Amino acid sequence: MKKLLMTSAAVAALGTSAMAAGHEEIKLGVILGFTGPIESLTPSMGDAAELAMAEVTASGKLLGGASVTGVRGDSTCIDSGAAQAAAERLVGEGVKGIMGADCSGVTGAILTNVAMANGIVMISPSATSPGLSHNNNEDNGLFFRTSPSDARQGVVMTEVLMEAGISEVAVTYTNNDYGKGLADSFQAAFEAAGGSVTINAAHEDGKADYTAEVGALASAGGDRLVVAGYVDQGGSGIVRAALDSGAFDTFHFPDGMISAKLVENFGAEIDGSSGQHPAPSDELAARFTALVDGAFDATSPFTPESYDAAALMMLAMQAAGSSDPAMYKEHIMAVANAPGEQIQSGELGKALEIIAAGGDVDYVGATGVELVGPGEAAGSYRVVGFEGGEEVTAGRK
Repeated sequence: MKKLLMTSAAVAALGTSAMAAGHEEIKLGVILGFTGPIESLTPSMGDAAELAMAEVTASGKLLGGASVTGVRGDSTCIDSGAAQAAAERLVGEGVKGIMGADCSGVTGAILTNVAMANGIVMISPSATSPGLSHNNNEDNGLFFRTSPSDARQGVVMTEVLMEAGISEVAVTYTNNDYGKGLADSFQAAFEAAGGSVTINAAHEDGKADYTAEVGALASAGGDRLVVAGYVDQGGSGIVRAALDSGAFDTFHFPDGMISAKLVENFGAEIDGSSGQHPAPSDELAARFTALVDGAFDATSPFTPESYDAAALMMLAMQAAGSSDPAMYKEHIMAVANAPGEQIQSGELGKALEIIAAGGDVDYVGATGVELVGPGEAAGSYRVVGFEGGEEVTAGRK
């Protein structure tokens, strides 16, 4: 954190001219579960969004020298009431957009009850429920995401398991919009590919003992247990109970479980397991890691997506000539996609110059951004394995 503060200070110092009196001071909300079941993931996500804001401010190129600062709010990931209250506070403070939220249920609640009512753009880096796609959710063109829908993740999971020779699995999912949406998408894809799901059962977060849940999963059987849960919550509880009882010795982990915390919790006990999470190409990841320069974990899931979410809002503002969400929302798809000069992470000032001169940009960013019809990322995934108590890259999809 000390290094991050130093890095941010250095960036801010470069852009002192952008702070001159009379220039607009733009606030962007950063709503993530800084407490709750994915709290080990969110610090770097928030830092990445704020890095993009600092980069733009330092350039002095946005709307003639506007500065951009982040205002944080805690979604908790699971408490819709608390998430809405956080969003209402940020709207009251005058934010021009929300980078977030993170988990699908609270994201949908904020969108429906706060963002749409106030005309606020939201770009989530990690809310993956298929129910958030534009064609399923009337959102007044205010909602976008830099992560792919779980309809895509279900297909990727199927491919990973089938390629490993796993054709029969048990599934447990956290009992919310994210877990149910992913479990259903996976089951449909897996069965269409000829696989068998022996059981598809919900689990509740926050329990001290998951013996009963694991007993039901074990009775149904399967070559591997798919755990569509949260690494800082019930997902890890399920894995612990399964290992302790001998019910399962290998697992498949979707994105909500992939974190340094997973290896910290289980080490070599989960060797032979598999998983995947949205992730950029090696080239893009290396570039973003160099930009971050150790200030935070640049490779943590949904961290590069957070940088991109904030960047897209600011580039769209430049294209619209305004920080008004009613105006810049119409430009997000255009700056995200071809035609235009490709823009990678660390090149936000260059992008702002091109747009100001009347040119077009195709924002590639930290994750290879390409927004498809519903305003969400087409998506690429890093496939992971677990060997010798460590997480390893096993391929890409």
